Amino acid sequence: MRVLKVGKGGAVPCQAGAARILDNCRFCVHSVRFCEGGRWVTSPARAYCMLKRATDGVRLERVSAVECDDGGGEGFRSITTVIS
Repeated sequence: MRVLKVGKGGAVPCQAGAARILDNCRFCVHSVRFCEGGRWVTSPARAYCMLKRATDGVRLERVSAVECDDGGGEGFRSITTVIS
C-alpha cells in the first residue's frame, strides 16, 4: 500500500511523478481510502466492490492523503472500466 500525500492544488503523485487530482482518485480502482480530517474513509470507488461496499461520500477539500494499492505502477484506471 502506498500513501499519497495531497500536495499543492489538491493533487497526489500518481505514477512516475505524474500528478493526479483527487477527483481522479475518487474514481480510480486503486484508491482504497482517503484521509479526511484525520480519519480514514473508504474510497467511493469501492462502492462497486462486493467485499467493501463503501457508502459514505468523501469531502475532497478535507483530504490530506490517499491510500493506493497500485503496486505495479499502472497509474490511474477508472472504475468505469470495471463496472461497464
